[in-house]
Amino acid sequence: MTDAKALAIILARGGSRGLARKNALPVGGRPCVTWTVAAACASETVETVVLSSDDDEILRIGALDGARPHHRSPGLSTDNATVDDAARDAADKHAGDPIVVLYGNVPVRPEGLIDRAVRTLIETGADSVQSYCQVGKNHPWWTVRVDENASVEPWEGDVLNHNVFRRQDLPPAFIPDGGVIAVTRRALFGEIDGVPDGPHAFFGLDRRGVITQAGDVVDIDTKIDRIVADAILRERMELTLAGDATDVDAA
Repeated sequence: MTDAKALAIILARGGSRGLARKNALPVGGRPCVTWTVAAACASETVETVVLSSDDDEILRIGALDGARPHHRSPGLSTDNATVDDAARDAADKHAGDPIVVLYGNVPVRPEGLIDRAVRTLIETGADSVQSYCQVGKNHPWWTVRVDENASVEPWEGDVLNHNVFRRQDLPPAFIPDGGVIAVTRRALFGEIDGVPDGPHAFFGLDRRGVITQAGDVVDIDTKIDRIVADAILRERMELTLAGDATDVDAA
């Protein structure tokens, strides 16, 4: 397999509508964004790690952990700014292909996930690879409409819950989990013919996915998300310390 020299772009603006300054908040004893910087720097397929932010504190934090700071303009740091516009802004000034887009508010992701996505992209010749988690009880077949009179109707079709009432009988369904997006430079910059317009046009035509398990990735948007991520990271650190102690005892 050809060695990749991917450019990782971490998006971590200073503002947030759901949880104020979520990218700088402490999670697992460290600023949230540092977990993503560490994951990118540890990746075997990533050569350059760039942190894109409009916030000087976040840029300083990332630089201490090995990321190159990229000052993002205010116009690309609003609630309405798109992921691909922010990614292109950084990619236009840094070499590397493919390009890995990472979110600074995802402190929990499985080891090796970035490399899995990049290698899948290269091996398949796809335009993009995104990580997906299997849906559990929030399955689309169990989605309904509830009107102003409290009447319940199926979201789609004519039969409520598709007539399925056991979770294990639901067909597999997956949602993007925010763990990683890997795209070719051509796809990100809209150089692939025949791609329909839309917010995900930068994914290109040939779109692939890598699967994660429930709880593998935690995307922090709310206080509850932060509590969950903090608990997972602290448990991981405790297990690591316990394993190190066992190794010392065995020696």
